[in-house]
Amino acid sequence: MDGEDIPDFSSLKEETAYWKELSLKYKQSFQEARDELVEFQEGSRELEAELEAQLVQAEQRNRDLQADNQRLKYEVEALKEKLEHQYAQSYKQVSVLEDDLSQTRAIKEQLHKYVRELEQANDDLERAKRATIVSLEDFEQRLNQAIERNAFLESELDEKESLLVSVQRLKDEARDLRQELAVRERQQEVTRKSAPSSPTLDCEKMDSAVQASLSLPATPVGKGTENSFPSPKVSIPN
Repeated sequence: MDGEDIPDFSSLKEETAYWKELSLKYKQSFQEARDELVEFQEGSRELEAELEAQLVQAEQRNRDLQADNQRLKYEVEALKEKLEHQYAQSYKQVSVLEDDLSQTRAIKEQLHKYVRELEQANDDLERAKRATIVSLEDFEQRLNQAIERNAFLESELDEKESLLVSVQRLKDEARDLRQELAVRERQQEVTRKSAPSSPTLDCEKMDSAVQASLSLPATPVGKGTENSFPSPKVSIPN
């Protein structure tokens, strides 16, 4: 009756009814509170059981997570070691490849230089070949002129046999020179395919041989040189 004012009663019956009603009210409140307490206790027990079950599950989950964490740490360490090993191997391979690339580039530069030298040597050989052809044509022309002159002299000179021998010797020399030129051309071809050489010296030697071969023996000239006679021409086959 805290905070409640007790009314004034006019009779005992009225007071008894008041207190009876008030007791019933408190009894009902007590019953409701006890029911709520019982319900709360039951709910608390259920909640406690549920929380305990959740706690057990959480602890089990925590242990599982710790085990997974430890396992993942081991895996991370293993992967880290593997990655470091692979990185070291890759770095080593890259270094080897870089060295190979440097060597390949150096070889490529050497090959380019060698190709340029071969091209230069080939040009020199081509010029030497053209010079040789020109020398050969000039020699053929001089040889034909010499043969014509000797043929003309044969009809006018008494020393016909000597002139015939000279002509035959010139023919033999022409044949020998032809063979020598063919050999030199084959040697130049082989030299051009193998390595750069100095074709200028070969050309000079060949021209010297041509000039030496063109030296004809002195022959006496007879009378009647003004007469013209047909004379055969000798051509060296290509």
